[in-house]
Amino acid sequence: MTKNQPVPASAPVETTPQRDNPVTPRVRISIGLALIGLVIFAIGAKPDWFGWDRSPVVGFVQIIVFLIGLAIICLGGYIGLQSLWWGQERTITSEIGSRLAATGYVIAVFAGLADIFGMGSQSFPQSPYFGPWQASGVLIGQGIIALGFLLLIPFNAKLSNQ
Repeated sequence: MTKNQPVPASAPVETTPQRDNPVTPRVRISIGLALIGLVIFAIGAKPDWFGWDRSPVVGFVQIIVFLIGLAIICLGGYIGLQSLWWGQERTITSEIGSRLAATGYVIAVFAGLADIFGMGSQSFPQSPYFGPWQASGVLIGQGIIALGFLLLIPFNAKLSNQ
């Protein structure tokens, strides 16, 4: 066919993204989600940066806000790292990495809300207290999330132009 003739409606059309184009919609969405999550996380963790600090202690609302921000960051990172595996079979290492990232988030949530669950340093009638033990637990959870994301990276991917 020449370039001036129309393509018949029954002709197959290539719909998969090009492998040589690293900027796919999934990557853009994942970066956007991670940045939105980072802003929400910063609002919850350090509201005084935005002039919104009303209490000298970290309260329940702050803990929930930064955990929601962390969840959005994790979702954005997971979507972005999954897009690196486009067209390839995932390895057992990447499967372990995705489960490790999810486990790290669960650890961070449980450590952050330990007082709410009745496992923290403050009992129920008192207001929740985000102390050094809870902060350490959240940091351990974030470290496990980071380790899981490292395992999700396809280091031995074959970069062929198909």
